[in-house]
Amino acid sequence: MIEVTCAIIEHNNKVLVTQRSEKMALPLKWEFPGGKIEKGETAEACMIREILEELHINIKITKQLTSNTHKYSETKIIKLIPFICELIGGVIKLTEHANFLWLSKNELVTLDWAEADIPILNEYLKILE
Repeated sequence: MIEVTCAIIEHNNKVLVTQRSEKMALPLKWEFPGGKIEKGETAEACMIREILEELHINIKITKQLTSNTHKYSETKIIKLIPFICELIGGVIKLTEHANFLWLSKNELVTLDWAEADIPILNEYLKILE
């Protein structure tokens, strides 16, 4: 099982979502950005590092949500560890993703999401109700 973090980054009543590139697994699916936890790294440290590396922005973690284990295939099982975060600085510069959007909570449900992110999206939307 691969442990992966993802960030629900909030700013000005919008949420940042990223679109996977055509070269990545799950091409052009939308997701909350994040990445794999490295050996000896905490989930929180991974989250901050990955967002800085992939998007060139700084975030502050405000809350952890429920992790979701998803089986993409017999050999690829991920445990997705989500955090609600706040943007604290920087300008987004994509290094791996095809696109990004800042969306309102109502717009989030219109995207073609990566399967592992869907339960996390649903939990986040329930919190906002």
